[in-house]
Amino acid sequence: MNFEVGSIVEGKVTGIKPFGAFVALNDNVQGLVHISEVSHGFVKDINDALSVGDVVSVKILSVDEDSKKISLSIRQTQEAPAPAPKKERRPGGFNNKKASSSNSQDANKGFNTLEAKLKDWLKESTDRQAQLNKRLKK
Repeated sequence: MNFEVGSIVEGKVTGIKPFGAFVALNDNVQGLVHISEVSHGFVKDINDALSVGDVVSVKILSVDEDSKKISLSIRQTQEAPAPAPKKERRPGGFNNKKASSSNSQDANKGFNTLEAKLKDWLKESTDRQAQLNKRLKK
């Protein structure tokens, strides 16, 4: 059987390595699905996505006649997930203190929080320094 680049065929997972999975296309031919071609999302551990014996649809990415190596993709046989909706940005960006102070949730995030904390830390430091000075004078 001749395998053409771009065609989608069914295969059976015959082995799993940290870098990818070997898929048998027939009794004599197998190819490799690199871990980056397993899924549209990030795959940290290939064993979470595939197991030996799984029957999968794969797209043939390349065929090297000399080395008899076939590169495969499961990801390219699946429909890409819809992009995540973009988060709404506040007008004025990060430095718009009026926008961040008007919403108490936003006041707990970002650089404005550091500014508020810095004031607290400076006050705390001054209070501690004053206490130490009192002890030293006794």
